[in-house]
Amino acid sequence: MNIPDLLEPVVALARTAGDAILAIYREDFSVTQKNDDSPVTAADLAAHHLILDGLTRLTPTIPVLSEEGAIPPPSERAAWSRYWLVDPLDGTREFIAKNGEFTVNIALIEHGKPVLGVVLVPALDCLYAAADGSGAWREQAGVRTALAVRRWPAQPVLMLSRAHPDPEATARLTKLGDYEAMQVGSSLKYCRIAEGVADAYPKFASIWFWDTAAAQCVLEQAGGVALSLDDFAPMSYAPDSNLRTPSFIAAGDASRDWRALLTP
Repeated sequence: MNIPDLLEPVVALARTAGDAILAIYREDFSVTQKNDDSPVTAADLAAHHLILDGLTRLTPTIPVLSEEGAIPPPSERAAWSRYWLVDPLDGTREFIAKNGEFTVNIALIEHGKPVLGVVLVPALDCLYAAADGSGAWREQAGVRTALAVRRWPAQPVLMLSRAHPDPEATARLTKLGDYEAMQVGSSLKYCRIAEGVADAYPKFASIWFWDTAAAQCVLEQAGGVALSLDDFAPMSYAPDSNLRTPSFIAAGDASRDWRALLTP
């Protein structure tokens, strides 16, 4: 399989899902609660079905793991060397608030590594994409621009979560010195780092795999890193795990000694 050849079909599929999301976004819509008390809307489900159908047609032999789909047991997932990992609408709270900061996330995972990633921001008509060995790019208003992270500046910009405030972050980031805090929702935090307008996203808590994988591919192909704070190795996505990340740091400057900076 030539992974870069899959990128354009997945971009088209993300845009189709984004159009379905925007059609609901522009109207009144209801919100229901899932078993874990997280919100879900008709837009989440519409995007899920479109992406599931599209990926199944594109690669019939590769399983699809979606936030809104049935999750096979770990014993079944253990046999997967490659799988699609999808969040049909990342940032449902942002969608409900109508602040535009929600995304469609589609990643291809191979042996635990994100090797293809597409992140679409439907409300902003902005798309980020990457494939292993092919770099990363942003498309806006029909123009594609190559992405590259920046070196650590004198006053870095740190991405913080709006929907999930992280008090521990403030206490553990003192070694980084003065910094500017920026808050955005969903996987946009990774993308802001990949395009060189922010520098790091620390997360001292666990979140779902589908929240980070696609954007991690974009960040890594732009020259950045996403490291587990357990061992400071690149974050991986074993299919038979509990599908939760460890605490992590996503950063643009891979040359920093993140272990020394972030170990309590």
